[in-house]
Amino acid sequence: MTNVANRVLYVGVTNSLKRRVAEHAEGGGSVFTHKYGCTKLVYYEVFPDIEQAIVREKQIKHFKREWKDALVNGVNPEWRDLGRELAGDPAVV
Repeated sequence: MTNVANRVLYVGVTNSLKRRVAEHAEGGGSVFTHKYGCTKLVYYEVFPDIEQAIVREKQIKHFKREWKDALVNGVNPEWRDLGRELAGDPAVV
């Protein structure tokens, strides 16, 4: 997640991406995302189980900013708000 200006990046894990994106959009979520206005989903990964997701979350949290930017740019070079696209996709929970 990022803010409108793409200045900050938040990395988290959830069992329901749609729900979590909606929470952030409504000003909920973590203290960090609320403080910095992180309402824009620009990157996500899907894992078959929570343990793998948590391992990956910890890896990405330790990445340098340039590495995180490269992840986003690899799949979303325009930094579009993927949350809006997910809202209409019944395959994503």
